[in-house]
Amino acid sequence: MRIVIVGAGAVGSYLAERFALEGQDVVLVESDLERAAAIQGEIDCMVVTGNGASASVLRSAGLGDADLLIAVTSSDAINVLACNSANTLGIPRKVARVEDTQLKAEVAEFGVDLIIDPGEAAARELLTLVKRGAVSELVEFADGHLILMGAFVSPKASVVGTTLADLRKAVDGWNWLVVAVIRHGETLIARGSTMLESHDHVLLMARADKTSEAYDLLGITDRAAEKVIILGGTRLARLTASLLSDNGIATTLIDEDRDRCQTIAENLPRVVTVCANPTDPEVLKAEGVASADSVIALSGWDGENLLGCLLAKELGAGEVIARFTNTDLVAILGGAGLDATVSARLSAANEILRFVRRGVIYSVATFSDSDAEAIELAVGPKSPAIGKSLNELDPSESLIIGGIQRGDRAFVPRGSTVIEEGDHLIVIARPEAIAEAERLSG
Repeated sequence: MRIVIVGAGAVGSYLAERFALEGQDVVLVESDLERAAAIQGEIDCMVVTGNGASASVLRSAGLGDADLLIAVTSSDAINVLACNSANTLGIPRKVARVEDTQLKAEVAEFGVDLIIDPGEAAARELLTLVKRGAVSELVEFADGHLILMGAFVSPKASVVGTTLADLRKAVDGWNWLVVAVIRHGETLIARGSTMLESHDHVLLMARADKTSEAYDLLGITDRAAEKVIILGGTRLARLTASLLSDNGIATTLIDEDRDRCQTIAENLPRVVTVCANPTDPEVLKAEGVASADSVIALSGWDGENLLGCLLAKELGAGEVIARFTNTDLVAILGGAGLDATVSARLSAANEILRFVRRGVIYSVATFSDSDAEAIELAVGPKSPAIGKSLNELDPSESLIIGGIQRGDRAFVPRGSTVIEEGDHLIVIARPEAIAEAERLSG
């Protein structure tokens, strides 16, 4: 598949890298000469320098032969115009990043098939996290009957130093499965011999009605947040504060820009807005950080977010979540006092990946510190997996089947589970195994 991506910013470069790793034919269009040159040296794809809204530039990028255009520059206008040019050239699918509320309602006439707003996507993700306790990820599959959750293993957790095979033997009637372990930035697809270590980032599949067992396993709480403090007054911070307050969660927002605070206070009357330095320990104490269930650092600076979270944790806060622009830092800092991280580009990329892979694939999720993907796919009549047990499939070391939905029933499979036509499989795979995963659908 040929994919043309307009804009080599955080979202565009991330998508280009993922698609290139899968072997897709990727063309990236970027107007900034220096950025284009840097990307050319980092990602195995064709890079075209020019204005992504120009039809001639898009033709030179091979848009006439493309299957998909993804326009994700920082300019709503350029993204919409790029989709309009793609529509004129007969490109079947178009995705545009649009943040302006009024423009979102008017883009259909330009041939846009999917509108994404990274801020809104990240805010929804944050709402899910704080409503479900101290987890780093929480993704629903199989119509909500299976949950893929992530968490950092507490040093006090009983599983530390235990192999997954021994853990399985010690649990009677298990309804969960560890599918991956992320350690120092390396993703290990889980096997029986995998031993859990303190601060490991664990991805675990569980039945939705049995998640409490998984929480106990990892030594974390599943109590929903009632009081949240947000550090920073960015657009993402405002969107998140609005969602939290609308859901009945007591929300305080701290930012030191007086004009911005005044605007927030006027537009979000149910949010307590404090004009002060969000990384000042005395300010955090005064706002009751010790009694906060969650502290979410959403400034535009990674360092400030990390500092705010570490301070909040030291002062007694429950869960701490940091926004990161540079997701490479997440792999380095995972487990270093942070309970979860959020990335607007990752949230947007997940929405785009779900759109790109739609058909036999029903859902896709990616992770901030891992190159793995979780994919829900349907087993078609021509699938080579039909009639075979998971043991007989003998998947590569880069792939694991973590859950199955069969009709109205969803469950965590065993090695002896036999795959049937019509099953929905939840597969966790690294980039080199994405094609292998897709072949399971037939």
